[in-house]
Amino acid sequence: MQYIILAVQYAILYGTTLLYAAVGEIITEKSGNLNLGIPGIMSFGAISGFAGAFYFKDMANNPLVAILIPVIFCIIGSLVASLIYSFLTITLRANQNVTGLALTTFGAGCANFFNTYLVKTSGSGSSAIALIKFPKYYKGFIPFADNLSAFGKMFLSHGFLVYLGIVIAIVTHYVLNKTKTGLHLRAVGENPATADAAGISVTKYRYFATCIGGVIAGLGGLQYLMEARNAIFEKDLVVEMGWLAIALVIFSIWKPALAIPAAFLFGALLPINSILPISSKFQPLIDMIPYVMTIVLLVLVSIRKKREHQPPASLGVNYYREER
Repeated sequence: MQYIILAVQYAILYGTTLLYAAVGEIITEKSGNLNLGIPGIMSFGAISGFAGAFYFKDMANNPLVAILIPVIFCIIGSLVASLIYSFLTITLRANQNVTGLALTTFGAGCANFFNTYLVKTSGSGSSAIALIKFPKYYKGFIPFADNLSAFGKMFLSHGFLVYLGIVIAIVTHYVLNKTKTGLHLRAVGENPATADAAGISVTKYRYFATCIGGVIAGLGGLQYLMEARNAIFEKDLVVEMGWLAIALVIFSIWKPALAIPAAFLFGALLPINSILPISSKFQPLIDMIPYVMTIVLLVLVSIRKKREHQPPASLGVNYYREER
């Protein structure tokens, strides 16, 4: 039973990181922008929140401040990264694939650089900084969860960012499918020329979707840093999670509601070595499971022919209004 409880806890913990990034990318792709820079934006969000916590660590005794400062810095950092991508691809009409890959490289590099700088600034002499006062505010959101037997330990013992991620996914699904704003956004992603002719601002909606999606993905980076890594920043902290999240978008067929169970399924595959007593010689093979499963699932998804299972028709295509 203990293994089952641990498996569910880890699945939700790691799956939430993937959920944030996947929902952010779904919003972006619904507008027609293919943002392969999500891993870089997650890195920006994580290191920005980490830097905010580092410089304001003396205020960590106040729970509200300890929560708000990393979140605000994370939002600012991921928003700046999203604006860089938006300006290059929407205003300057740069190639979206190349720009996204460059942003991922740039974001991961900047995160590693600033982490090294903060380590040297701290003067601790160690290779990493542990902001031990902050993670406790991001965990155990429901204090009486441990008293609710196995159910409480599995589903109610997580931090507030876990439940916020699920709420964001549900709200996003509703907005995309049941509101006028969602209809306009989907129209921009399917046929921007027609949407433009109908009076919908393609530029505005693409900027809006890319920035909101980037901020949500950045929060995923912060959640992973604070809950899964106990506020210890490591090299290329969330890059691999970002790539898995992009694959998760395809697996969930661009539907935020489906991304919730899909993210927890992917999340359950990541920490197998931490749950089961596996010999060290087999650990490299076990580590491959999430990525092998990703390839298999993407192949299965790609053979589906239904139109509703396909990406937005104009995904990855820059819009030139003068060619309308």
